[in-house]
Amino acid sequence: MTTESANRWSLVPIILLAIVVFPGRAQAGEGGSQAGNSGAAGPATPTAANKPGTTAQVKPHDDTFVIGPDDVLSISVWKEPDVSRVVPVRSDGKISLPLAGEVQAGGTTPRQLEKAIAAKLQSYISEPEVTVIVQQINSQKFNILGLVAKPGAYPLTNGATVLDAIALAGGFRDFAKQKSIYVLRQTPDGSQTRIPFNYKDVIKGKNVEQNIKLQPRDTVVIP
Repeated sequence: MTTESANRWSLVPIILLAIVVFPGRAQAGEGGSQAGNSGAAGPATPTAANKPGTTAQVKPHDDTFVIGPDDVLSISVWKEPDVSRVVPVRSDGKISLPLAGEVQAGGTTPRQLEKAIAAKLQSYISEPEVTVIVQQINSQKFNILGLVAKPGAYPLTNGATVLDAIALAGGFRDFAKQKSIYVLRQTPDGSQTRIPFNYKDVIKGKNVEQNIKLQPRDTVVIP
């Protein structure tokens, strides 16, 4: 073998080493670059913090809002997806849940309902943790009927009065009997009481006590 041939063969291990080592580095660098780009783009799967969903009307564990018929409740039992669900409150004020069965929701606060559900689940689940959120408030409404521009049902805000109701409904239509307005209110025994409201007097500062605060399911009638 000549000296030139010997030199050529001596370069083979170096060439092979370069082929083996440098592509590995290139691939590792490329993978690192892709990982960096992926991180910059943000997580692919939404987390609980940014998951789209229905905005709750009443915060969890609330002890002031009173649940009523037609409200929609989101009931979550920790680590128990088969029991957790969204349920409407029936006209009798009750809801139905797996294991817990029939539970009285109407007339209670979310915190009180959490305790009631947890008590019913204790026979089946060890130390159940229950969260109740009111997703939709449908019980807190009043109705206004008769000769107004926009009769119908309206959400009841805190402190809304008869005058507020008339304003929300767009005011009177022609020939409305502004002295003969009345509010129909349900009593605890299921009957209705009729509360008079004389618009002409109230706006003049007379009998202002007639401008009462409305309650859920009140009906303002404009004859």
